[in-house]
Amino acid sequence: MQLDITGHHIDVTPLLNNYIREKVTRLKRHFDQVLNIHIILEVQKHNNKAEASINVSGNHIFADATGHDMYAAIDLLADKLDRQILKHKEKIRSHHRNEGNHRNLNTDQYA
Repeated sequence: MQLDITGHHIDVTPLLNNYIREKVTRLKRHFDQVLNIHIILEVQKHNNKAEASINVSGNHIFADATGHDMYAAIDLLADKLDRQILKHKEKIRSHHRNEGNHRNLNTDQYA
């Protein structure tokens, strides 16, 4: 997995870098086929914004979050990405289950 962290109008400190890496390990726990993650941290007027773009096998996931401080934005972003990866994983799992059931239903109709 490749992790790329960039900052707009903010310096990415080693503390922020370690905090993000800690949150990303939670994503790998649910879905180990994450290819690369690109995270952009941005400071706007009164908000801190974190966005992430993830390439997983067969799909592209994007999420963004704003918070009163950068750590809160990163926490919200990690929660959103976690939900989206679990949803993607469930789609893959349920898609393959339905294929087997669909074949059985068709053979029963012609019997």
